[in-house]
Amino acid sequence: MVQPLALTLGEPAGIGADITLAAWQRRKELELPPFYLIADARGLERRARHLGLDVPIAVVTPGQAEAKFPHALPVCDLGLPAGAEPGVPDADSAPAAIASIDRAVADVADGKACAVVTNPIAKSVLYKSGFAEPGHTEYLAKRWFELTGDPAWPVMMLWSPEVAVVPVTIHMPFKDVPERLTRDLIFETGRVVAHDLTKRFGIARPRLAVAGLNPHAGEDGTLGKEDGLVVKPAIERLVADGIDAFGPLAADSMFHEAARKTYDAALCMYHDQALIPIKTLAFDHAVNITLGLPFVRTSPDHGTAFDIAGTGKANPSSLIAAIRLAARLARAEADNRPMPAAAAR
Repeated sequence: MVQPLALTLGEPAGIGADITLAAWQRRKELELPPFYLIADARGLERRARHLGLDVPIAVVTPGQAEAKFPHALPVCDLGLPAGAEPGVPDADSAPAAIASIDRAVADVADGKACAVVTNPIAKSVLYKSGFAEPGHTEYLAKRWFELTGDPAWPVMMLWSPEVAVVPVTIHMPFKDVPERLTRDLIFETGRVVAHDLTKRFGIARPRLAVAGLNPHAGEDGTLGKEDGLVVKPAIERLVADGIDAFGPLAADSMFHEAARKTYDAALCMYHDQALIPIKTLAFDHAVNITLGLPFVRTSPDHGTAFDIAGTGKANPSSLIAAIRLAARLARAEADNRPMPAAAAR
């Protein structure tokens, strides 16, 4: 039997509660798999009242979540207050947001949950409470290692039916990218992507299109040396390792419809090179997936949206897509078989 999904609280002042409540309300219409939210139950009840939503809350253990799910939103209470008002981030609520992530990883490690779906966090708020990692991706790998002793190489992939993209460097100032971008980093990232596309998405021989760092992929060195000295040798190493990788490609011509048909995932050299195209093509339904972990983790591909938190305007489509994809991937893993490629794209 596949266990329920564990959803995290996210930033208490953001839209995480709003979209979770909205997703649960559509559970029957969309035939959503059972999930439970790890949160401050009283804080969630306040948000539901604020939004004028008639959503019953059931405080449960993970083992009780599936039975309660049809009739009430199951909540595993943190025992920590998360009283930030909508749109008004409060550092006092940060410990609850961090504890929610910790509990979700522990639950999946203990077999109480089949996968983790994380609501958006505000890193600037969490940093004030000792959160030292650049983001969810790195923190999840750290927590897994602390719990199990097993190291992981986490890779962030943004997935949608239109395109899947992977930023090789993620949350860092653009000025630091050329120095941090190495042959080993590109190779290891591509290796993880190819492995998980096969294992979890059922793509027998994934095709990886690799973007250049510079305009026109450096144009034979006239617009920068990194593509010839760093990116190209990494691609050659991937090919030598049996991976179908090609490039470096000019990033400005990689994302039109015909180009996207030639690859299963695009490896991009920095954050915006990856996220601008997918957010343009699939803003409301793209999903953030952490590859390279021993468990499935997905997340909406958007932020905390403080400006609309508590207004009822938040669109739950990306969270719903994250829930559905997490359940499919976890089910495939439980059956010891990859998700069919047709269902993946």
